Amino acid sequence: MLLRKHLAFLAIIIVSLGCITSQPALLTATPRPTQPVAPTPAATSTHPTEASPTRPATSPTAAIPDPTTPTATTAEILEQLGGYPCPDSDFTCINLTVPLDHFDAANEATIEVVFGVLPAAGRSKGMFVTATGGPGTSGLMDADPYTAAMDSSITDHFDIVFFDQRGVGLSGGMQCPQAAATYYQAAWDATTPEGESVIIESSQTFAEDCVSEMGSEAAKLLPYMGTRQAIEDLEAFRELIGDSEFWLYGESYGTQYAQAYAAAYPEHLAGLILDGTVDLTLSGTDFLTGQAQAFNDVLEMTLQACNEDEFCADDFGVDALEAYDDLAARLAEAPIAFTFPLPSGGAAEREFTFSDLETAASSYLYSESARQILLRALASATRDDDMIPLARVLYDSLVLDPETLEAIPDPSFSDAVYYAVECQDYAYFSGTPTEKAEAYLRAGDAIDASLKRFASVFYGDIACAFWPDAPTDLERPAPLTADGIPTLVLGATADPATPVSNGQRVFSHLADGYLITMEGGPHVTYGWGNACPDDLVTAFLVDETPPDERESTCDGVVADEYYSIPPLSAEDFADPLEAMVSVDDAIYYLPEYFYWDLDTPTSVGCPFGGVLTFEPTDTGEAFTIEGCAFSEGFVMSGDGTYNYDTGEFSLQVTVSGLAEGTLTYTRQDDGSVNVTGEYDGKPVDLDG
Repeated sequence: MLLRKHLAFLAIIIVSLGCITSQPALLTATPRPTQPVAPTPAATSTHPTEASPTRPATSPTAAIPDPTTPTATTAEILEQLGGYPCPDSDFTCINLTVPLDHFDAANEATIEVVFGVLPAAGRSKGMFVTATGGPGTSGLMDADPYTAAMDSSITDHFDIVFFDQRGVGLSGGMQCPQAAATYYQAAWDATTPEGESVIIESSQTFAEDCVSEMGSEAAKLLPYMGTRQAIEDLEAFRELIGDSEFWLYGESYGTQYAQAYAAAYPEHLAGLILDGTVDLTLSGTDFLTGQAQAFNDVLEMTLQACNEDEFCADDFGVDALEAYDDLAARLAEAPIAFTFPLPSGGAAEREFTFSDLETAASSYLYSESARQILLRALASATRDDDMIPLARVLYDSLVLDPETLEAIPDPSFSDAVYYAVECQDYAYFSGTPTEKAEAYLRAGDAIDASLKRFASVFYGDIACAFWPDAPTDLERPAPLTADGIPTLVLGATADPATPVSNGQRVFSHLADGYLITMEGGPHVTYGWGNACPDDLVTAFLVDETPPDERESTCDGVVADEYYSIPPLSAEDFADPLEAMVSVDDAIYYLPEYFYWDLDTPTSVGCPFGGVLTFEPTDTGEAFTIEGCAFSEGFVMSGDGTYNYDTGEFSLQVTVSGLAEGTLTYTRQDDGSVNVTGEYDGKPVDLDG
């Protein structure tokens, strides 16, 4: 999510009902030691407002040739419909003008929704449509990297379709980043009357400020932003393209969307895939109760995985779960002051709060790689009382500028659309807004009393109490049976956002369902490079062959292999190779770098002074190092490169501090490392 933010604040975007975060999926498909590389730079979601040769201001509505004619290829249909290149993408975009309200013929207002299509490389079996998570993620920005992760047989045989749901990205660009950033940093505590007052006040302020920030024209659309309306946009697109049936994949919130479409139009689905599944029969508060428990459970699993890892356990020095709880208790008493190294090279005095810990930790529980980065940050706080790594995780989770702590608009996700959809799809109590918020708080009393960690996740949707036009009597849908539609349901035992039990319940009602469960694993399991379940999905789509068994299990892990954090002092390094490998690991696992968009030149303040900068090149990435130290006494200046074609990462640096030297370090694509040069007056030529 998307998911991110708080009272666990995390998710409010990333984590609430069926949310999903797209960053890990974009940048962690390639396992270590290869640097993370997205196949295609993320597309901008700036929404042009004027007609141009490549983007008509309105969708074509007349003189459209019959797209069902046997002689019309998908590419020809797209051309006939006024298709144009999607921004920074291999996809062709179509602007579709649809009714604002599909259920009121008297309402003549319309809205434009943008779909992207990549025609099949070979003979097409029809459309394979992806509904991404959130709600609020840009499907069009995910289109190229997601497609690159698919087996080539899928792109050979299917017209791949992604879209920006109404209100998102090219389909409206509704945003309120400033209101969201302020909201997610509020100090919530539902265990005291004073804390509850803060929750109510901040939630009401956010709802008002978000609506104001998105603008009066966008605010008029809010009653029509729910999934019920959005699936009608997809149906209108299907009719326009002329496919009688298609295959539909939904991830996280997208499973909410996909189930709604399947219930309304079962005759138009050849197959259905639900990945990170939402159980639509649950009320919002019931879903969030299970989600809060799942976050707690996945944190425990992650910390236990650390205890069982030699290097992680050594970095902590104590039981990892006890260390986390001790840190949480300490922060509950008072914030911890620390000095943060700024990207500009200076430093700023800051504080880290209990709310910050819950936000940072919950945001980084979505994938195995993020959990490993979280463990490194917690190890630094435990071993060295160093809050800088946790602050980096926090700022990345909240999409804040580390220099100024101002919100950075995220074109790939919209907090405004998250609430616009979620507050239409789920009803939270009745009465006045204040009465609804009070009822929401009371519903959370049992969780506050029983759940030690992440009870705050439960309050992720409390802003819906104050959201304009939010329903109060929405009946939950009946279980989906999907008669006549073969359906795959994918889940992971370490999924915190859509607990695996959701998918198990949905599977139990399906007429022709198959359940694929990964042990450990991320939130959303398909497309991360794991042969199981990726091969099962490919066979289902391309060969129309379901799994051999109704229930299958895939092996997985809770957290990626752990890499030790740098020592405080360079005196602890045995030799220059060990020092440079530590630097390599430190750079690789910086949140600013690991989840970099591969496009924006970015600087990072180093823990013991100096600055590291990375930027794209024609062949990969370039690094500039200015007085940067990850361990005291090993200060580096120089430059480096990462070549995407060869997989070689290299640094050429002069070193000062405990000793002086000039070193060249390389890491090859196979993980082998070498350092040459001179250090402390002695020649260096070491391999590892």
